[in-house]
Amino acid sequence: MTVIDHVQALRRLSRLDSCALSDALDKLSLTGCVTGLAPASVPTRISGRVHTVKLTAGPAPLSSAPPRHLGTTAIEAATAGDVIVIEQRTSFDAACWGGLLSRAARMRGIAGIIADGPVRDIDEARDLAFPIYSRSVTARTARGRIHESGTDVPIQVQDIMVHPGDFALADASGVVFVRSERIVEVLGVAEAIAAREAVMAGRLVEGRSITEVMGAEYEHLLHKP
Repeated sequence: MTVIDHVQALRRLSRLDSCALSDALDKLSLTGCVTGLAPASVPTRISGRVHTVKLTAGPAPLSSAPPRHLGTTAIEAATAGDVIVIEQRTSFDAACWGGLLSRAARMRGIAGIIADGPVRDIDEARDLAFPIYSRSVTARTARGRIHESGTDVPIQVQDIMVHPGDFALADASGVVFVRSERIVEVLGVAEAIAAREAVMAGRLVEGRSITEVMGAEYEHLLHKP
């Protein structure tokens, strides 16, 4: 089994974009690309390891323990550079993330938020330069509408299962998740694709035609060996 140097993997991941990573998944016949999660605050590319939050419809069950606001457990579990990923797939138009959470996450050094659901307090997140990718935005509070049913548990984002410790990358083109045990393989393929596209871009700068460059190279880029 390949021993993963997570620090090195994160460094390599930060140099890629979602398109190269998605192409690598395609070449390896893997899933992980999610569309429709757009930058809600600042258009900053983010990447990191995942902490997950699962939200469920309805108020939190009664408990003798003091109530905890959704997202707070994940913030406290995360370290600098991590990404918090939230599943809010209920039918309720209710925010799964808000301004105080953004401020706390920013102070902790969290790279950003990926939310399959609505978020709010976007102006505050912009003022903080804190990246949030979400399905939509709303002013509606979570209180009384949804509650946190799990932290660092498997969740579903669109049609992709996301696990704690997975790797995530989000930019203006899309969001991509990679399982930890496949990250070294996927990074290698993505880096090779990015390098080949850089060569192709150089050929365009040299004056070669787009038809020649893309016809000769691009259509075969993802052919499996």
